[in-house]
Amino acid sequence: MTHDSFAPPPLPQDTTAGPWTDTPSTDSTPTAATAGWGEDSAAVERGRCPVCGAALAYGAGSSALVCGSCGHRVEITHGDDESVSEHSFEQWLAHNDRYEVASIGGQVLACDGCGASTETKDVAGHCQFCGGNLVASSNPEGVIPPEGVLPFLVDSRAARDNFTKWVRSRWFAPGALKQVGDTESIRGTYLPHWTFDANTTSDYTGQRGEHYTEKQGDQEVRRTRWHHASGRIRNTFDDLLVPASTTLPRNRVAKLGPWTLGEVKPYKAEYLVGHSAVRYDVDPQAGYVEAKQTMDDEIRADVKRDIGGDEQRIHHIDTTYSQVMFKLILLPIWIATFMYAGKQWQVMVNANTGEVVGDRPYSVPKIVAAVVVGLVLAGVAFWLFNRDG
Repeated sequence: MTHDSFAPPPLPQDTTAGPWTDTPSTDSTPTAATAGWGEDSAAVERGRCPVCGAALAYGAGSSALVCGSCGHRVEITHGDDESVSEHSFEQWLAHNDRYEVASIGGQVLACDGCGASTETKDVAGHCQFCGGNLVASSNPEGVIPPEGVLPFLVDSRAARDNFTKWVRSRWFAPGALKQVGDTESIRGTYLPHWTFDANTTSDYTGQRGEHYTEKQGDQEVRRTRWHHASGRIRNTFDDLLVPASTTLPRNRVAKLGPWTLGEVKPYKAEYLVGHSAVRYDVDPQAGYVEAKQTMDDEIRADVKRDIGGDEQRIHHIDTTYSQVMFKLILLPIWIATFMYAGKQWQVMVNANTGEVVGDRPYSVPKIVAAVVVGLVLAGVAFWLFNRDG
């Protein structure tokens, strides 16, 4: 499967009916050209500082684009009427075949190494996943634009510090791993995630088991007395998070959490300046299937609590899902990719909390040296013991 990445378009202002209605909304959200930046707008739209012309990038932990050369700041503003909207999943199912292409108007660059694709206005670049060269490719098919973005809070320096601490806590880490944190190979990118909300009503039947003991000779034996149980429980689920890309292993992405979703901002392309964003390849319907599994697991646990007793048997659960809402958000990470012993390795840093997750190689020479030292020490101890004896 091809893994795409992109810098999505600004969010349409009117999203009440979702971006898949018969007549798609026009974009009226303030952008670099319309947000009151005056003469800054043309340069900012190109990602350039209006003072010195150097590259701008979103300043982690700030609300501005910052010039890496002269330090000039361009504030990112939000109107009072801007919010992170959610969409009816039922409505999306009815209209998704009429959704139009979302593009930033740039070209698609595909990695000649791992196949990942980046939609960008740049003419060249390097892949954030494997470091390979990006070459011109075809334009992507239509996608749903994001509703929200969790801006970078941890900057590259702090990410490297966290990475260094993580490396130092790894036993038998090779020198190549330690060098990654000291290079410019750490890149910032946004990972797409779906969030789902739902109200559920679940009717169940089962049995409640209550323990008791019986005397059998000189021994007490525990028995279980079973009683019929049935009932109804209601649950409210809010912002169940589902990764929307298979670019990175899902178990590793899950370990990056939790995320402070209360800090998600209404999407603006300015937050992506200086970074890339992975395009989703898990559609909302597939995401909902995964979200339902999470809901069902929690519902099952709640049913057991409702049945009570010492043991529970669940015979049947009939769940009705209502008011299912969803949205696409972008979550920030720093990612380092490096080669060791002919294999590619990745380490990720949650750019919201600083959590570090990744695979790590082991240094065979260090392991061998440790084994040799251990054997020598054991031999010395054995010799001393025998000599004293």
